[in-house]
Amino acid sequence: MTTGAIESGARALAGDPAPAAGGPRAAAGGSFAERLGALLEDADRVQQDAEARARALAAGQGDVVETMVSLSRAELSVQLVTQVRDRALEAYHEIMRMQV
Repeated sequence: MTTGAIESGARALAGDPAPAAGGPRAAAGGSFAERLGALLEDADRVQQDAEARARALAAGQGDVVETMVSLSRAELSVQLVTQVRDRALEAYHEIMRMQV
């Protein structure tokens, strides 16, 4: 996952229809669940990439800078997913508190 994918995921969740260069999913539209699923898949992919780079670096292969960038991307993707989860949970609680 690239930072463009993170940005497009954030835009998609915010309801901004502006297409991003991050990938075809950002411009494809779809339901909130589809977008959230795509965001989670991208975050998982970034995590796996960061772990693979860290393992390669520990084995004496790979580049330190690329590994650090990849770990930073993974951290940002986890923070984004956590923020989305928190906002969705907050919205759920708001809806549950509404009087009918």
